[in-house]
Amino acid sequence: VETLRHELANYEKDKMSLRNTKSRLLVLEDQFKRLEAQHQELQALFAKVEQERDNLVANFHESLADVRQRAGFKNTILEKRLTEFHESLDKKDTQLAQVLQAANLDPTTFETVTKKLDDMLETKNRTIKDLYFEMCKVESQHRDTIKAYEMKCKGAGIPSLDLEPLGISSIL
Repeated sequence: VETLRHELANYEKDKMSLRNTKSRLLVLEDQFKRLEAQHQELQALFAKVEQERDNLVANFHESLADVRQRAGFKNTILEKRLTEFHESLDKKDTQLAQVLQAANLDPTTFETVTKKLDDMLETKNRTIKDLYFEMCKVESQHRDTIKAYEMKCKGAGIPSLDLEPLGISSIL
Protein backbone atom coordinates (compact mmCIF):
# COMPACT_ATOMS: atom_id res chain seq x y z
CA VAL A 1 0.00 0.00 0.00
CA GLU A 2 2.82 2.32 0.90
CA THR A 3 4.40 1.71 -2.50
CA LEU A 4 1.14 2.55 -4.22
CA ARG A 5 0.81 5.79 -2.26
CA HIS A 6 4.34 6.67 -3.17
CA GLU A 7 3.60 5.87 -6.86
CA LEU A 8 0.38 7.91 -6.61
CA ALA A 9 2.36 10.90 -5.30
CA ASN A 10 4.90 10.45 -8.12
CA TYR A 11 2.02 10.10 -10.59
CA GLU A 12 0.57 13.45 -9.47
CA LYS A 13 4.01 15.08 -9.77
CA ASP A 14 4.50 13.53 -13.22
CA LYS A 15 1.01 14.67 -14.24
CA MET A 16 1.79 18.24 -13.08
CA SER A 17 5.14 18.12 -14.86
CA LEU A 18 3.46 16.91 -18.06
CA ARG A 19 0.90 19.77 -17.88
CA ASN A 20 3.70 22.33 -17.38
CA THR A 21 5.72 20.83 -20.23
CA LYS A 22 2.68 20.88 -22.57
CA SER A 23 1.96 24.54 -21.76
CA ARG A 24 5.63 25.38 -22.26
CA LEU A 25 5.53 23.50 -25.57
CA LEU A 26 2.51 25.55 -26.71
CA VAL A 27 4.29 28.79 -25.79
CA LEU A 28 7.45 27.70 -27.64
CA GLU A 29 5.45 26.60 -30.72
CA ASP A 30 3.69 29.99 -30.79
CA GLN A 31 7.02 31.77 -30.42
CA PHE A 32 8.47 29.57 -33.19
CA LYS A 33 5.59 30.46 -35.55
CA ARG A 34 6.09 34.19 -34.89
CA LEU A 35 9.83 33.93 -35.46
CA GLU A 36 9.27 31.92 -38.61
CA ALA A 37 6.86 34.58 -39.95
CA GLN A 38 9.32 37.31 -38.99
CA HIS A 39 12.10 35.37 -40.74
CA GLN A 40 10.03 35.14 -43.94
CA GLU A 41 9.29 38.88 -43.80
CA LEU A 42 12.99 39.62 -43.34
CA GLN A 43 13.88 37.35 -46.24
CA ALA A 44 11.36 39.15 -48.46
CA LEU A 45 12.74 42.51 -47.34
CA PHE A 46 16.28 41.28 -47.96
CA ALA A 47 15.35 40.14 -51.46
CA LYS A 48 13.78 43.55 -52.16
CA VAL A 49 16.84 45.42 -50.84
CA GLU A 50 19.13 43.13 -52.80
CA GLN A 51 17.11 43.86 -55.97
CA GLU A 52 17.33 47.60 -55.30
CA ARG A 53 21.09 47.28 -54.80
CA ASP A 54 21.43 45.38 -58.07
CA ASN A 55 19.38 48.05 -59.85
CA LEU A 56 21.52 50.81 -58.34
CA VAL A 57 24.72 49.04 -59.37
CA ALA A 58 23.36 48.56 -62.90
CA ASN A 59 22.30 52.23 -63.08
CA PHE A 60 25.70 53.28 -61.76
CA HIS A 61 27.48 51.27 -64.43
CA GLU A 62 25.18 52.67 -67.14
CA SER A 63 25.78 56.22 -65.91
CA LEU A 64 29.51 55.61 -65.71
CA ALA A 65 29.57 54.28 -69.28
CA ASP A 66 27.50 57.25 -70.43
CA VAL A 67 29.82 59.72 -68.72
CA ARG A 68 32.86 58.00 -70.20
CA GLN A 69 31.31 58.09 -73.65
CA ARG A 70 30.42 61.78 -73.36
CA ALA A 71 33.91 62.54 -72.04
CA GLY A 72 35.37 60.67 -75.00
CA PHE A 73 33.25 62.70 -77.41
CA LYS A 74 34.24 65.95 -75.71
CA ASN A 75 37.90 64.97 -75.78
CA THR A 76 37.66 64.17 -79.48
CA ILE A 77 36.02 67.50 -80.19
CA LEU A 78 38.59 69.35 -78.07
CA GLU A 79 41.46 67.57 -79.80
CA LYS A 80 40.00 68.50 -83.18
CA ARG A 81 39.60 72.13 -82.11
CA LEU A 82 43.15 72.16 -80.72
CA THR A 83 44.46 70.85 -84.02
CA GLU A 84 42.50 73.53 -85.88
CA PHE A 85 43.86 76.23 -83.54
CA HIS A 86 47.42 74.99 -84.07
CA GLU A 87 46.92 75.09 -87.82
CA SER A 88 45.43 78.57 -87.56
CA LEU A 89 48.31 79.71 -85.35
CA ASP A 90 50.85 78.34 -87.82
CA LYS A 91 49.11 80.23 -90.66
CA LYS A 92 49.05 83.46 -88.62
CA ASP A 93 52.72 83.07 -87.70
CA THR A 94 53.56 82.56 -91.35
CA GLN A 95 51.52 85.60 -92.35
CA LEU A 96 53.15 87.71 -89.64
CA ALA A 97 56.60 86.63 -90.71
CA GLN A 98 55.76 87.49 -94.32
CA VAL A 99 54.43 90.92 -93.31
CA LEU A 100 57.50 91.65 -91.23
CA GLN A 101 59.81 90.51 -94.01
CA ALA A 102 57.91 92.64 -96.51
CA ALA A 103 58.40 95.60 -94.20
CA ASN A 104 62.15 95.02 -94.47
CA LEU A 105 62.70 95.19 -90.73
CA ASP A 106 66.07 94.34 -89.35
CA PRO A 107 66.24 91.14 -87.23
CA THR A 108 66.46 93.05 -83.93
CA THR A 109 63.33 95.06 -84.63
CA PHE A 110 61.64 91.89 -85.88
CA GLU A 111 62.48 90.09 -82.61
CA THR A 112 61.29 93.08 -80.55
CA VAL A 113 57.94 93.21 -82.38
CA THR A 114 57.55 89.43 -82.09
CA LYS A 115 58.41 89.54 -78.37
CA LYS A 116 55.87 92.34 -77.77
CA LEU A 117 53.20 90.40 -79.64
CA ASP A 118 53.99 87.22 -77.68
CA ASP A 119 53.85 89.14 -74.39
CA MET A 120 50.54 90.71 -75.35
CA LEU A 121 49.08 87.31 -76.33
CA GLU A 122 50.34 85.76 -73.10
CA THR A 123 48.74 88.54 -71.05
CA LYS A 124 45.44 88.16 -72.90
CA ASN A 125 45.52 84.38 -72.49
CA ARG A 126 46.17 84.78 -68.77
CA THR A 127 43.26 87.22 -68.55
CA ILE A 128 41.02 84.73 -70.38
CA LYS A 129 42.00 81.96 -67.95
CA ASP A 130 41.34 84.21 -64.96
CA LEU A 131 37.95 85.22 -66.34
CA TYR A 132 37.10 81.58 -67.04
CA PHE A 133 38.02 80.64 -63.48
CA GLU A 134 35.93 83.52 -62.15
CA MET A 135 33.02 82.41 -64.34
CA CYS A 136 33.26 78.87 -62.92
CA LYS A 137 33.19 80.29 -59.38
CA VAL A 138 30.13 82.39 -60.17
CA GLU A 139 28.37 79.39 -61.75
CA SER A 140 29.11 77.34 -58.63
CA GLN A 141 27.79 80.11 -56.39
CA HIS A 142 24.69 80.35 -58.59
CA ARG A 143 24.03 76.60 -58.26
CA ASP A 144 24.54 76.80 -54.49
CA THR A 145 22.17 79.77 -54.26
CA ILE A 146 19.49 77.98 -56.27
CA LYS A 147 19.87 74.85 -54.11
CA ALA A 148 19.63 76.93 -50.93
CA TYR A 149 16.54 78.70 -52.31
CA GLU A 150 14.87 75.38 -53.14
CA MET A 151 15.76 73.93 -49.72
CA LYS A 152 14.39 77.00 -47.93
CA CYS A 153 11.17 76.81 -49.93
CA LYS A 154 10.87 73.11 -49.23
CA GLY A 155 11.60 73.63 -45.53
CA ALA A 156 8.97 76.35 -45.29
CA GLY A 157 6.42 74.24 -47.15
CA ILE A 158 6.36 76.66 -50.07
CA PRO A 159 6.55 75.21 -53.55
CA SER A 160 9.64 76.56 -55.28
CA LEU A 161 9.08 78.79 -58.29
CA ASP A 162 9.72 77.57 -61.78
CA LEU A 163 12.77 79.67 -62.63
CA GLU A 164 13.09 78.50 -66.25
CA PRO A 165 10.83 81.24 -67.73
CA LEU A 166 13.02 83.82 -66.00
CA GLY A 167 16.08 82.45 -67.74
CA ILE A 168 17.42 80.93 -64.54
CA SER A 169 18.22 77.26 -64.73
CA SER A 170 18.18 75.30 -61.50
CA ILE A 171 20.52 72.76 -63.11
CA LEU A 172 23.53 74.21 -64.87
